[in-house]
Amino acid sequence: MSGVAPNVAAVRIAKVEPLTSARALRGPFDYRLPEEMAQVEVGSVLRLPFGRRRVLGVVVDFAERSELPDSRLAEPIEALEAGTPPELVDLGLWVAREYCSTPSRGIALALPPGTAAGRSEARSRPRVFATATGAGREALGAGERLGTRQRAALEALVESGEGVERAAAELSEFADTASLRRLERRGLIELREATRSARPVTIPVGEPAKPVVLSPAQREAVDAITAALEPGAGTREFLLHGVTGSGKTEVYLGAAAKALAQGRSVIALVPEIGLAPQTLTRFRARFGDEVAVLHSALTERERRGEWARLRSGEARVCVGPRSAVFAPVSDLGLIVVDEEHDPSYKQEGDPRYDARAVASERARVAGAAVVFGSATPRPKSWRELARLELGERVDGRRLPEVEVLDMRDRGGQAGPLHSRTRSALAELRAGGGKGIVMLNRRGWSPYLSCEACGWAAGCPQCDVSLVVHRAGSKLSCHHCARSEPIPASCPDCGSIAIGTRGVGTERLEADLARELDPMPIFRLDSDTSAAGHGQILHAFQEAPTGVLLGTQMVGKGHDFADVVLSVILDADSTLRFPDFRAEERTFAMIAQLAGRSGRGALDGRVLVQTRTPGAEAVQRAANHDVNGFLAGELERRRELRYPPFGSLVRVEIAGADGVTVARAAEGFSARLRAGLAGGVEVLGPAPRLRVRGRHRSQLLLRAGEPGPAVDGVRAALDGAVGAELRGLAVSVDVDPQ
Repeated sequence: MSGVAPNVAAVRIAKVEPLTSARALRGPFDYRLPEEMAQVEVGSVLRLPFGRRRVLGVVVDFAERSELPDSRLAEPIEALEAGTPPELVDLGLWVAREYCSTPSRGIALALPPGTAAGRSEARSRPRVFATATGAGREALGAGERLGTRQRAALEALVESGEGVERAAAELSEFADTASLRRLERRGLIELREATRSARPVTIPVGEPAKPVVLSPAQREAVDAITAALEPGAGTREFLLHGVTGSGKTEVYLGAAAKALAQGRSVIALVPEIGLAPQTLTRFRARFGDEVAVLHSALTERERRGEWARLRSGEARVCVGPRSAVFAPVSDLGLIVVDEEHDPSYKQEGDPRYDARAVASERARVAGAAVVFGSATPRPKSWRELARLELGERVDGRRLPEVEVLDMRDRGGQAGPLHSRTRSALAELRAGGGKGIVMLNRRGWSPYLSCEACGWAAGCPQCDVSLVVHRAGSKLSCHHCARSEPIPASCPDCGSIAIGTRGVGTERLEADLARELDPMPIFRLDSDTSAAGHGQILHAFQEAPTGVLLGTQMVGKGHDFADVVLSVILDADSTLRFPDFRAEERTFAMIAQLAGRSGRGALDGRVLVQTRTPGAEAVQRAANHDVNGFLAGELERRRELRYPPFGSLVRVEIAGADGVTVARAAEGFSARLRAGLAGGVEVLGPAPRLRVRGRHRSQLLLRAGEPGPAVDGVRAALDGAVGAELRGLAVSVDVDPQ
């Protein structure tokens, strides 16, 4: 691919990928460009005739000639004014190839917000601003003849002051836009148009990062990253491994300052939207209005405005979750991937890309440095990346002591809290301190069942239990979002002896509010909207005392200096998942939450409630033993040929009829095995739980490298998608999380 045409004026044929979801589509398609579209370049968005439809498409390349005669080439209907940078088109196509998706789905990741709906930033309604001229002020004084509405508008502008600009919308009570245009033609006012956009309102979370004297370890890390910004640098990818509270953010900021000083741009990724406000606060405190934020909780207008600021170079730093890796910055110098161990960097929908891998590819092409930071890094990063170490907390304080509480034999105690946990929380209330409590299960209770006949509330669309939510008095499915009222009696036998089983964050919030009154409880989980997470964290930060309660997100990267107690309930729940990463995730979850405590003047304390106190992941985390855990985990995976010593690709087939799905999965499995290269092992097909009324079956491919497996899946799909898989949904997940 050429990237950009060497001489756009001489280009006659645009190669265009239509933005459709059809996997069977074989693009790109040739379109003849008329003379008035000479400005079209790679990344331009065109409205196209496509069969009997009108669709949008993206220019991916140019050609001097087409295999089709000119008479058969169609012309685009129009070119939308906003497009995406050519290098991001290439990145989108790379994602499509790497993750066995379609070109249109890969490119769509990098398009301007609103493009899929046929909108573009430049086509947004402009705002009109008006200013009175000297002639206008004189006209009022001379009593020049004016219409009533025109005079009122001109008087309002003159009263605002010389040179003061007012939006036309503010003058609407006096005159409409047409009246203002007539005043402009007479030279009495000046009008200016500006693209209508909105800057996101962000609530500061955490203390702004003020410039500090770096420790020797921090300085060494910044110097190594800075050296990677130079042309011809050997190592450009780093793992910044630092204990919690060791000052990784200062390293990010120091390296970002160096990149910006060279005229280059920076992308800072966080694993979830809820962590964006804290990182944004710190970067804006250091770099001001050069920082933009991109994430899905913004309105479309806000996303368009921030995207345009980054595209124009007005902003040169982008903060956001995984999708921000496609930010339209130019002259990229540095990508930061904070909390790189977090599985949230993996996209759930097609294409199921891993933002960490995309960051590496984008940095490679741009000649930029990429820094993966974590206190609990992935085994893959630990094994493969050049390591920068921050071994101590910046203030020299020791890591908090961790106490493991055995929940198996509690001497008749009831409830979700161990007696030592209750005592610690009571001490926290008495002392007026702050704490964090994690329970990785939301809702009031995970089960509702009948004691008389054994009935349990289940989702009719999914093979899972309905979760009890006291707010709204409803049962909810956390897979398909179905909800229904909580029944007053058993629908099977009519008994009123129905009750809840287990505890979720909603119920625990009520219990803690009762026990710790008047200490405030701040709940943070996915039932509290993503847009409100910043407000909740800000309120917790500003409160003199309180408990932050929630799911795993309360243990992710938050930095509150006055937290002295961290508690995790049911800490071994993730160990029961049928996933080879279960121990890695359990270790990270405990170690990360432990790191939220004792960052200020007072020592921290951590309580871990578990039914498997002897589990290696629990013990290693309690001892802050990252090195020991990763050494054992890597050896175990080497023996089993799991990543990073092998690659996995999952293919899932889903449909409304279970028999049809099973038959299609068997047929696809046979086609796949017949065409695969040697060294690729196929496991399955095997059924999965039904979700949203769709039966599912999966195949798992295991290979030394992902390439042969992905190529085999793509070839099998090309052969089967037309007939064998008709009416079924097929998804491919490379390196499933």
